Amino acid sequence: MEKLTQQEEVAMLSIWKTGPGFVKDFLEVHPSPQPPYTTLASTIKNLEKKGYLKSEKTGNVYKYTAVIAESEYKQKFMNGFVKDYFEDSYKALVTFFAKEKKITPEELKEIVKMIEKN
Repeated sequence: MEKLTQQEEVAMLSIWKTGPGFVKDFLEVHPSPQPPYTTLASTIKNLEKKGYLKSEKTGNVYKYTAVIAESEYKQKFMNGFVKDYFEDSYKALVTFFAKEKKITPEELKEIVKMIEKN
């Protein structure tokens, strides 16, 4: 699937949060600053063209449904992110966050416990 822009990702987060719905529904849960209705509608049409959404005409409006689950998108995004920025190494990713002090030793211990459990 084609990579999403920042604007498209924010729109998808609203769609995943809402579930199937109309542009006005997604606008209600969209984080501030909310875009104009027409901007969000255009973004949603782009998401449909990219294959992330499907639409169904109801009267003279369209109801949109996500084709890809949020968890599936996150997995694909993270795999690509780690590949592109950390030479396909999750160890390098964790090392980066440790060096930047974005992860505490306690959090790292929790991660190790989760890995050992699975």
